[in-house]
Amino acid sequence: MRDALARAARGAAWYVRQLMGDDAYRVYVEHRRAAHGPDVPVLDERQFWRQRMDDQDRNPGARCC
Repeated sequence: MRDALARAARGAAWYVRQLMGDDAYRVYVEHRRAAHGPDVPVLDERQFWRQRMDDQDRNPGARCC
């Protein structure tokens, strides 16, 4: 029972992190290095978030505001 609750809590935490984008920069860096090799430069975290916000402002999609 305790394992099931712990697993459910981890799943809920993962879902919230994904929904909020908390892992977005880490996922970006991992993808960039895997797809393009370690020698290809990656944006630093500040540049990444600025570009992400700019992209969302240009193309709001399903956002309400």
